[in-house]
Amino acid sequence: MVRTHVIDSLDRPELAPYRTMRLSFDHYRDRLFVAEGEKLVRRLLDSELTIVSALMPPDHFEELRSRFEARPECVDVFLGEKPLLESLTGFSMYQGVLACGRIPPPVELDVAWAKARRPRFFVALDGLANAENLGGVIRTAAGFGADAILVGETCAHPYLRRSVRASMGAVFDLPVVEPVTLVDAITELRRRGMRCVAAHPHAEERLLPDAAFGGDCCVVLGSEGQGLTPASHGRVLGEAEHLLDPDVHPRPPFRAVVDGQPRTGRGRPMGGDRGFQPPLQIPGNEGAQGGVQHVRLQR
Repeated sequence: MVRTHVIDSLDRPELAPYRTMRLSFDHYRDRLFVAEGEKLVRRLLDSELTIVSALMPPDHFEELRSRFEARPECVDVFLGEKPLLESLTGFSMYQGVLACGRIPPPVELDVAWAKARRPRFFVALDGLANAENLGGVIRTAAGFGADAILVGETCAHPYLRRSVRASMGAVFDLPVVEPVTLVDAITELRRRGMRCVAAHPHAEERLLPDAAFGGDCCVVLGSEGQGLTPASHGRVLGEAEHLLDPDVHPRPPFRAVVDGQPRTGRGRPMGGDRGFQPPLQIPGNEGAQGGVQHVRLQR
């Protein structure tokens, strides 16, 4: 269902989320997020998340009308000319297509565990405070077929505006678990028999291609600089015999690039083992800069 409103001003109370797009933490407090761009709005329309409203030029709405009309909830769509919408940002907008959605409740670990496909594949994030980087990790995790994302208490939230944009909507379809403490969640996963592997830039034990990812597996990722936070480093790496396999803290060699648009369920590698293989030799791609091979992984 859809209700359209032609506007010549952005002063209406319903447009407050768009006037305050830079205040992402206020949006998070109100359990709202803003999706920017036609592709992202299309993916939001195709998701099961609740959409509150949308703001766009009339011509873009006509292209999306059928999707709005197919929604189960009633969505208020505000139609304004592009110069009016550009006053929100102060610079030229390529499309001017925006939508406001409700952040879904966090998924309980038990629910994510029960709904995950076998073998289960989780990704846990620790100390990743940059919203755009967090969104990029979610997009990559979805590309590799992750069943759930565990967002530690020291991370940015995956529904901050820049995180949503960087994830290209992958977060809409991926269960997000927000444990009270990440270490306790990893302890529980280990208790259930899940293999947990810490990808830490300062570990010396193994390279990524040498680590085993078969069976139920959780990959724990830290921040760009220090890796895992000091608290988690002390408990997760320092007490590896309790939480992680003591010799599985692989150092990523950063030699392969996954090409294509990662979406949930499309990117898990084929084969019986969920292994991260060395770069493939692809005919016609031998001259890739730095020896990087672009591969498309399919489930």
